[in-house]
Amino acid sequence: MKSIEIKVQIQVFDVEELSDSDRHLVERAKEMTQTSYSPYSEFRVGAAIRLQDGQVFAGSNQENAAYPVGSCAERTTFFYAQANAPEVAPEAIAIAAFTNGHFLEKPISPCGMCRQALLEAETRYGTHIRVLLYGTDGVYVAQSMRDLLPLTFDGSEMA
Repeated sequence: MKSIEIKVQIQVFDVEELSDSDRHLVERAKEMTQTSYSPYSEFRVGAAIRLQDGQVFAGSNQENAAYPVGSCAERTTFFYAQANAPEVAPEAIAIAAFTNGHFLEKPISPCGMCRQALLEAETRYGTHIRVLLYGTDGVYVAQSMRDLLPLTFDGSEMA
């Protein structure tokens, strides 16, 4: 038997330690939690994505009584950005969650579908997307979506 060890380094910052552009991205994600349509879970998620040319797009999760019909904040935001600027690579995404009247202490991470969609963007553009996960106890920062999905399926396996 062999084993594989996978190590990922995630940095943890106080909001004040972030660059101005990263802090702005986190603030937009926090704001977007309030536009969430989440009457069933009451779990509001906001996301903001910055493209390499500096444009920022933001969105939130949108639920539906038939749960698979809804959309996570991360994919809503990413697809909105891609529909408006398909030629510009994403540079960073910030994600925040709000429930029970407050932001979560520990950051949430994107679901598997969102990780896959953003990983595909990294492959498509040949670049990394920094991931900023907001929590009141700190902002987790990963340098690439691959850090959150280390055993990737990027389509090259299908060739």
